[in-house]
Amino acid sequence: MRGNELVIRPVKTNSGSEFAEQILADLVAQGYSGQELLEKFRETQRKIRPAVEAMLTEAEQAADGTVEYSSYDEIFDEVGHDG
Repeated sequence: MRGNELVIRPVKTNSGSEFAEQILADLVAQGYSGQELLEKFRETQRKIRPAVEAMLTEAEQAADGTVEYSSYDEIFDEVGHDG
């Protein structure tokens, strides 16, 4: 979010290393440490690129009109009523 805009940028071609700090912080907060932390970090990092690619594919399909999508207002109106 930037002001009243939702900014979407292309995925970089790196392996997801830009998320490394966030991944580690989340795993540490969950109580992982030592070898278990390293294993969970590697596992999580491997999942990032496929997840982002799936999101991009879905966004492209919504833009083409080949799948249904929710508008910004619909999403945040639902959140407002649920929470």
